[in-house]
Amino acid sequence: MAHPIDGVAIPDSALARAVTELVRDTESPLLFHHSSRVYYFGALTGKRRDLTYDPELLYVGAMFHDMGLTPQHSSATERFEVDGANAARDFLRGHGIAQADIDTVWAAIALHTTRGIPQHMHPVIALVTAGVEMDVLGLTYAAYSDAAREAVVRAHPRSPHFKEDIIQTFYEGIRHKPDTTFGNVKADVIADKEPHFHAGNFCRVIRDSPWRG
Repeated sequence: MAHPIDGVAIPDSALARAVTELVRDTESPLLFHHSSRVYYFGALTGKRRDLTYDPELLYVGAMFHDMGLTPQHSSATERFEVDGANAARDFLRGHGIAQADIDTVWAAIALHTTRGIPQHMHPVIALVTAGVEMDVLGLTYAAYSDAAREAVVRAHPRSPHFKEDIIQTFYEGIRHKPDTTFGNVKADVIADKEPHFHAGNFCRVIRDSPWRG
C-alpha cells in the first residue's frame, strides 16, 4: 500500500506491486523496511533537487539494492552489490523492461556503496545512493523536515536497534566471501605512506549518525 509523504508515494503499477511482493517474500522485515525508506528518502531528495526520473526505476533500484545479502541471491564470488544488481536485471528482463532502463537500475544498485560517483550520474543512480546514505548513515539528516522523517519511519519502521541490526545483517551477508570487500585502494595507498592516517569507518559512521536506535 502506498503512503504519500510530501507528495511522494510508491508507484501504483503492476511492476511496483510485483517488486513489493518479491522483496517482502525474500528479504527480512529489517531489509524490506530499510529498502522502502531508501525509496522514500531518495524520491524526496529528487523532489527537493527538482530531478526528472522514472519513479518505477527508482523503486526497483531501492528495493533490490540489498537483495545480494539474501541467501537466495548471494553468489560465492561477486560483491553483494553486483548480486543485487543481477537479481534486479533478471527481474526487469522478465517484465519486458527496455535494456537501457535495466542498465540504469543495474548501475544504481552496483554503485550504491561507492561514494563520490553516483551523484554525477543518472538521477536514478544518484537517488538510490542518496536514499541509502540517509537511512543508514544519516549524512543528509538535516535536509529533511522532522515531519518527513517521522512519516517515512511511521510507514516503514526502523527496528529499535537498527544500527547494530544492519551492521550484523551486512556481516552475515558477506562473511563467506571476504575477498569481495576489497574496495577503495586509495585509502590503502595513503595508509602505506602515512603511518598516522586513519581511514573512515563505515560502522562508526552508522553508530555516530543522527538517527536514534
